[in-house]
Amino acid sequence: MEKLVVIAGTNASGKSGLGIELARKYGAEIVSADSRQVFEGLDLGSGKVTPEETQGVPHYLIDVAKPNDFFSLTDFQDKAYEAIDDIIARGSRAFLVGGTGLYVNSIVDGFNIIREPVDEALRNELAAKSIDELIAMLQEKNPEVLKTIDLKNKRRLERACERAIKGVAEGAKNTPRYETLVIGVTWDREVLYERIRERLDRRLEQGMIDEVKRLRDNGATDEFLYGLGLEYRFILMYLRGEFVDFDAFYNKLFMEIRHLAKEQMTWFRKRKDIHWIDMSGDPVSEASKLIEEFYSN
Repeated sequence: MEKLVVIAGTNASGKSGLGIELARKYGAEIVSADSRQVFEGLDLGSGKVTPEETQGVPHYLIDVAKPNDFFSLTDFQDKAYEAIDDIIARGSRAFLVGGTGLYVNSIVDGFNIIREPVDEALRNELAAKSIDELIAMLQEKNPEVLKTIDLKNKRRLERACERAIKGVAEGAKNTPRYETLVIGVTWDREVLYERIRERLDRRLEQGMIDEVKRLRDNGATDEFLYGLGLEYRFILMYLRGEFVDFDAFYNKLFMEIRHLAKEQMTWFRKRKDIHWIDMSGDPVSEASKLIEEFYSN
């Protein structure tokens, strides 16, 4: 199998910067594994790297969908496979870099995703239901899937209900397409929390609230923004006057980003093949040793 280096980690862990530095060193190109960076206009809130920050390293799966589009795990996997295979076919090296655990796992493990024709009437019916109603439906029809799905992600609940109603299995045995080296990036908890706060402050100063205003003005629906979670959800709520003041909004958002980082770590810790590196030391040297050994075998 062809070789693929994966750099995964929590919010504010520095994985994007590390990925770029290592990609430059090894002549690699980066495929993003981030569920929000696929959308145009979601820049500050998703932590999308700027053209300057890429330092000339080609990036893929950024800005490949429009706001309000439904971008599924299947869409991601198809486009990621296409990008990775193209990079390798051109004689370059591919790095998969991101923090969306499900996206990372779909490539590393080679999820066999069932592809079914779309039933628009059923989708509209499920879209009209609340999260609680969808969870209740899954509890009745396929309770096992509730152990593996994000219960706050309404669209993923809708798709799970759709498959349950149709009697479609959640997926066949995994078939990995690549030989992978998975490098994990994080910090001690308190250091990570301080990095999260610093990043949040910086993005707010750079105009993250104005970004959400602009998205709404340009047609992004409140349902779409709310479904993105974190920055987009809570800024939307702030703009709709659902917080008593800015401080209440800020404290809630900071708390939720911290909580997500903990969830991300829990998700990634389930993988036993991750090589965790010490970001407080010399992460480039530490990661380079792993990469060089990986490429030499």
